[in-house]
Amino acid sequence: MRIIELILDEDLEFNGVDAISIVENPAIQSNFVALKDQSVRLAEVNKDKRILLGAVLIPNKPILRNTDSEDYYIYFSKETVQKASQMYLRSGNQNNTSLEHQYKLNGLTLVESWIVDNEIYDKSRMYENTKNVPVGTWMGAVKVNDEKVWDTYVKEGIVHGFSIEGYFADKAERPKESIDEMLEDTQAKETLSEIEKIIARGLF
Repeated sequence: MRIIELILDEDLEFNGVDAISIVENPAIQSNFVALKDQSVRLAEVNKDKRILLGAVLIPNKPILRNTDSEDYYIYFSKETVQKASQMYLRSGNQNNTSLEHQYKLNGLTLVESWIVDNEIYDKSRMYENTKNVPVGTWMGAVKVNDEKVWDTYVKEGIVHGFSIEGYFADKAERPKESIDEMLEDTQAKETLSEIEKIIARGLF
């Protein structure tokens, strides 16, 4: 089964992340944290913050893609993740959000964006669902100003994470013997081990 790196190609007219979608099953398999109330408040206005915090994109994590012709894995390097996060903000896409990549949403805004750069001292470590994301992960906090979206999809637990929408180029396929070098975090290595077992059994 092929494993392909996706990159940002500066020569492409359409390039980078256009929107962030809230979805039931995020491809990066990392749920966001629905921040409704903080232990430290800045006056009564923050009683109900309606903020979703989670991983937007995790580096070096194999993501299964299914097509009519074949199944394969894609991944993004740390450099591409960082570049994508910067381009997203530089292009002014903070308000571009959707539901399950199908329905455009209004009233949702990316209000915080950062790259995890420390294993211990990072804001992501404060929350159970994001405390183990690897260094290089693009984290985001989305403010939900639409009461219907919050009540119907967030409070009811229908959506669980973020998923990106955008355009990336395929980099040349990595040789199989160099795949291990591409994977840096433990979770990704475990995923690769499962992939190799499937390939060895011919179940693809």
